Amino acid sequence: MTTTSFVLQARPRHDGLGKGASRRLRRKGIVPGILYGGGGEPYPVLFEALALEHQLGQEAFYSHLLEIREEGGAVQQGVLKAVQRHPVTGRVLHIDILRVRADRPVRMHVPLHFQGEHAAPGVKEGGVFSRHMIEVEIQCLPKDLPEFLAVDVSGLDIGQAVHLSQVPLPEGVVIPALEQGTEHDLPVASVHHARVTSAQDEEAAASAASAGETSAGTGEGTAGKGEGS
Repeated sequence: MTTTSFVLQARPRHDGLGKGASRRLRRKGIVPGILYGGGGEPYPVLFEALALEHQLGQEAFYSHLLEIREEGGAVQQGVLKAVQRHPVTGRVLHIDILRVRADRPVRMHVPLHFQGEHAAPGVKEGGVFSRHMIEVEIQCLPKDLPEFLAVDVSGLDIGQAVHLSQVPLPEGVVIPALEQGTEHDLPVASVHHARVTSAQDEEAAASAASAGETSAGTGEGTAGKGEGS
C-alpha cells in the first residue's frame, strides 16, 4: 500500500487552449495539464516544468497518489494517466491527471520488481532469465495502491516461469486481466536454456568460407600453371 508523498503545485489556466498558447507557456518553463474524472468537470491547470521533470524522474511517481495543491488552498488527489513528450527532445509537453475518490477503484499500471534472479537454480546452471513484463495493470481503491509488485523468482529452474496468477498481491488489489479467463494468465518472467552462441556459429561459418576460398584459390593457381607449361 502506498501513501501520498508527491505534491504538485498547480494554478488554473485562464489563457487560450490552442497550440500557440501552449507553445508560449512552454517557452516560459510552464507545462499545461488537465485534471479530469472523479465526478468533476475537466479542469486545465499549469505546472512548473522543472519541478514536474524532477518528479517524473522517479519511478514511484507513476504509481503513487499525487496531491495537487492549487493557488487559493484547494487540494485534490489524483494519479498520473498520461504524459506527452516531444518526440525528439523528450521535453514534457502535457500531462493528464485523473482525480480519484476514496470510495471508487482506480486502474493503474504498476512496475514489477523481480527478486532473486541470480539465486535461481536455472540461472546458476547456465540458463537465461527473461522478463516478459515490466509492469502490470491492477485495480484497487486509492488507499490500497501499491508502489510496485514484488515477484520472487529465486526458485525458478530452467524451463519454468512465473505467471500473472502467481504474482503476490496486497489485500484489496486485483489484476483485471485474470478475470477475463485463463488464456490471459501470461508469464511475467522465465528461465530458459541459453541458445548456442551465434558467435561460435559465425566463427565456424567464417572458417569454412575461408577454407573454401583457399581451396578455390589454389585450384586456380594450379590451372594457370598447367596452361603455362
